[in-house]
Amino acid sequence: MDSENTDAGVCGCCGPLRPRYKRLVDNIFPEDPKDGLVKSDMEKLTFYAVSAPEKLDRIGEYLAERLSRDVVRHRYGYVVIAMEALDQLLMACHSQSIKPFVESFLHMVAKLLESGEPDLQVLGTNSFVKFANIEEDTPSYHRRYDFFVSQFSAMCHSTHEDSETRNRIRVAGIKGLQGVVRKTVNDELQAIIWEPQHMDKLIPSMLFNMQDNEDSERSGEENPASLAESCFRELLGRAAYGNMNNAVHPVLVHLDNHHLWDPNDFAVSCFRIIMYSIQAQHSHHVIQQVLSHLDTHSKNTPRVRAGIVQVLLETVAIAAKGSIGPTVLEVFNTLLKHLRMSVDFELGDGSRRNSASSHSSTRTKESEERIVQNAIIQTIGFFGGNLPDYQRAEVMMFIMGKVPVYGTPCHTLDTVKIGHQGTKRIQAMLLSSLIMVTSGFKCKTMCAGLPVSFLEPLCSISLMEDSELRQLVLEILHNIIDRHDNRAKLRGIRIIPNVAALKIKREKISKQDVVFMKKHGQQLYRHIYLGCKEDDNVQKNFELLFTALALITIELANEEVVIDLMRLSIALQDMALVNEENMPMFIRCGIMALVAAYLNFLSQMIANPPFCQHVSKVIEMRNLDAPHLLPEHVFREKCVLPDSLDRDDVGLYFQTADLAEALSVPGYNVERLAIPYIPQVTDEDRLSRRKSFVDTISLQVDILSNSLPDQSQLAEEITFETLKKAIDTTGLEEQERERRRQVMEKFQKAPFEEIAAHCESKASMLHDRLAQIFELTIRPPPSPSGTVTVTSGHVQYQSVPVYEMKFPDLCVY
Repeated sequence: MDSENTDAGVCGCCGPLRPRYKRLVDNIFPEDPKDGLVKSDMEKLTFYAVSAPEKLDRIGEYLAERLSRDVVRHRYGYVVIAMEALDQLLMACHSQSIKPFVESFLHMVAKLLESGEPDLQVLGTNSFVKFANIEEDTPSYHRRYDFFVSQFSAMCHSTHEDSETRNRIRVAGIKGLQGVVRKTVNDELQAIIWEPQHMDKLIPSMLFNMQDNEDSERSGEENPASLAESCFRELLGRAAYGNMNNAVHPVLVHLDNHHLWDPNDFAVSCFRIIMYSIQAQHSHHVIQQVLSHLDTHSKNTPRVRAGIVQVLLETVAIAAKGSIGPTVLEVFNTLLKHLRMSVDFELGDGSRRNSASSHSSTRTKESEERIVQNAIIQTIGFFGGNLPDYQRAEVMMFIMGKVPVYGTPCHTLDTVKIGHQGTKRIQAMLLSSLIMVTSGFKCKTMCAGLPVSFLEPLCSISLMEDSELRQLVLEILHNIIDRHDNRAKLRGIRIIPNVAALKIKREKISKQDVVFMKKHGQQLYRHIYLGCKEDDNVQKNFELLFTALALITIELANEEVVIDLMRLSIALQDMALVNEENMPMFIRCGIMALVAAYLNFLSQMIANPPFCQHVSKVIEMRNLDAPHLLPEHVFREKCVLPDSLDRDDVGLYFQTADLAEALSVPGYNVERLAIPYIPQVTDEDRLSRRKSFVDTISLQVDILSNSLPDQSQLAEEITFETLKKAIDTTGLEEQERERRRQVMEKFQKAPFEEIAAHCESKASMLHDRLAQIFELTIRPPPSPSGTVTVTSGHVQYQSVPVYEMKFPDLCVY
């Protein structure tokens, strides 16, 4: 009995010697861990912690000590109880003294994550997530989460043999990263989480799970891919202005390391998520990052570059709907630079292209470069097409400034190195992108849609010896001129029996458009006139020319413009009949068909019965006697063309007198119809128009090298025939009188713009001739240092000794 009392006395004596918080902590652990946490004792511990918050740090240290011992001894049941107790204490206590307790808590979570046991890692992650959802009253100045970022990222890349376990670990890792993000992004003192060393672990971990979607059948938080995407969106949504670059750069690096640009489905998906997750005002940061990455890969394979460009297309397509910042022209400048580089890569290996061994590889390379070029064009067009009108006009000017055009030797895109073929390719691609940019463009006034700085280079391209380029130019003009979407109703070239059935939309021409036609109408007429007589014209060229004339009639025609268009039509008919330039019969018949289709359209548009009657009569005669002069016949595949056109059969052609009589109603100045239309002469006609940029340079060099006169050619041989021609003046006086009459009539009745253009061209020709004469006659004085002369294109230096020089008398004493 005494021994029993002694034992009891010892126990009773030693028990109270332990601190109360340790006794409370010990009491929450049952003898058998399967029984779980002792709830009644847990309530006592919680009450004690709330009542004495200064003891929280000691409670945490003791719990951490017990948990570490249990982890080492693999007593995982007690580990679970300890973490459950920690979670309840965290949720119950929100005092200032909780911060030391948090340090003990994080230390225990770290122990679990380092254990290597999947169950413990998941347990520690769940506790950390609960902690991350607690809003602390005051920020922590010293707490860092570097270890947790690294550990959770490693869990996201788990390669455990068992697929179910691997999935649990990855899901836990993603949840842990999500907890780190939630705990740090809103804390200004934890801005360090956005630094590259952390983003380079966070972002790839999420992308790895989004990419490796093995358990696509799972849903919600059990699917690593969907959970990673949710975390990725949340992270990007919290990114501030200065953190965007650090958030996007790891994405690009991950796509590089895993070769995800070809194919690029995952890359496109990633950037869609990025663009829809970030704040709209930060979109231009993403675009700049992708552009810089494209520059970095400028020498990579065509498919990789095409993949990056297609990603850029997705980003700008989304960004164009909101704010894109100052990067509009930067996007186009970078894309145009890579377009030029792609053409360089495709055409730059001409020396190796001739070998038979590399023929197949060269064709493959060319086709792949075409993929890059098409992607760039699509991106340019899509981006420009989604911009507001005021920015679209600026982009149109910017792209046109990059097109190699006659008469402008200075270009950002150096076309001399890639030759004629490369220049033509760049021209065609840039014009194709302009078509996409101008599609749907609705300018209020034509002066805004076709300013001089845009119209002149555009029309210059329309004079080149390439039917494809001329077609592209006409389509651009259609997009800009057609402000009421009538072009679809005018497709093809045909004799329209009832124009009213087309239900064409039109408005009264504005004063600004009247002024535009007075200033630039002659330029449009001239390029249509010259474009009709190109030898390589095909059916599509005539169709586009007909649509251009019809759209000008709908959008820009008043009474004066109608007269000018009729004069242009008669001039085209006369050009095809006279055939001074030896045009092929198909071109001549095509012009006749174009004139017939257009005058039929014009007569019904102005609703003039006599005019319609005359046009119908000519068309009916052609149907009977000359069907090859109508569009329905001449553009057939097996249309039989005549050897010549019968100029004497006046019933087959439109007569100026009949047209003037039909229009003898108020509003039309029919006297101007009698004045034949003559296109104004410009610099392009004097210096080899229809030449490409490279050809023009070579032509100018040839002119310069051959400009020195040959003395043997200056002295003309005098023969009997030359004297006879000089004496014979029969008919010269009559020709001179007729010429004077035509000049007087032209200056009396022609529009002022046409007269001014004619005089300006003559003055310009005189100036050029005088400059050439002065260049040949005025030479610098001889010099002992030598003078420069050009002989057969070679520069030579000639020195004159002083004793041979002749000085004026006033200079000698």
